[in-house]
Amino acid sequence: MRIVALAPFGLRPKATLSRRALPMLQAAADRGDTVHVLAPSDLYPNDAGLTSIIRQITVEHSPNFGQGSLAMLRSVMWMLKRCLALKPDLVHLFKPKGYGGMALPLIRRLRPNLPIFVDTDDWEGTGGWNDRLNYPSHIKALIDWQERNLPKLADCVTVASQTLANQVILFGLPTNKVLYLPNSVDLPRRSLPERKAARAMLGLGQEPVILLYSRFWEFPVSDVVAAMVGVLAQIPQAKLLVIGAGEHGEEQQLTDLAQRAGISHALDNRGWSEQPTIDAALAAADLALYPMDDSVLNRAKCSAKLTEQMQAGLAIVAAAVGQVAEYLDQQSGILVEPSNSGALAQGLIRLLQQPELRQRLGLAAQQRIETHFNWPAQRTILLQRYDHSMS
Repeated sequence: MRIVALAPFGLRPKATLSRRALPMLQAAADRGDTVHVLAPSDLYPNDAGLTSIIRQITVEHSPNFGQGSLAMLRSVMWMLKRCLALKPDLVHLFKPKGYGGMALPLIRRLRPNLPIFVDTDDWEGTGGWNDRLNYPSHIKALIDWQERNLPKLADCVTVASQTLANQVILFGLPTNKVLYLPNSVDLPRRSLPERKAARAMLGLGQEPVILLYSRFWEFPVSDVVAAMVGVLAQIPQAKLLVIGAGEHGEEQQLTDLAQRAGISHALDNRGWSEQPTIDAALAAADLALYPMDDSVLNRAKCSAKLTEQMQAGLAIVAAAVGQVAEYLDQQSGILVEPSNSGALAQGLIRLLQQPELRQRLGLAAQQRIETHFNWPAQRTILLQRYDHSMS
């Protein structure tokens, strides 16, 4: 089988391709199918024209077409022409938007019997990312149209959360065309540095370390500062290790608020980090913090970062919103109501003061994510659906 995947972004800087698309496609590549991913390069022009082979999957980045409307049209035409030139037996679009989303109706028209899959892992339109990102109004209108209509072109829609399953059904998709495939973890698990070595690498001592690994759009940073003020009142030596950067410089807002609150000494803000630093942070931390507001966007999302922290064996204090409550339960983490910094602080204090509970919850989280949400099982299900669409 020849599978062509249309990606929304390249390998860098965003993680949709590496954390979702490639793991989902891996089973097809492993059995000998030809898997070719077409990815735009506009978010990371250094990768323009680059073709890589990652575990038998070819990832081809577009040329650098620049910016503006003409560049957008050229990107769409490149994706359309390359897709058709590869003569696919099946096409899988990842995210119902973007250049691949604009090419898909043309692919369907030119290849009416071609099996098409569409993957959705976020609420993209109104109520979701359209409300967060500064797109022009005509682009927002296009994304709204794409999100509602592209799934209807598909033989199957793969969804990352129960909220997104409900969304596409409400948009008119029959339930038998919806396949729930939440973000999962690979097996065997990736080895992490030993704790002592990880702390030395990060320049940390023996202080209790809380990890915040985030892109910051799920919550106001003031909630994190308020929670840490509560923690430091009880455990003054605690430190918050921050990995990640926001779309609008939220990590700097966190630093500024911490300074105003008088807790900047407890903040270790590393910003956007490469995987070795992330792995060291996962190994060095005592526990993790995962705050969230209760919003449509958060209910729809399916966090690869949360699965990563669970597989690392971290005890987690998290807001019970959407897929978070699907991943964690009260036996594998501490779930609190959303937007409640006091409850977050109480959960963190409890775990910092009870190392045996912390260890038990961390182990339970690791076992739960590896047992119920692992990529080998999920991609076997997807592969069966691929084969069914070809029959």
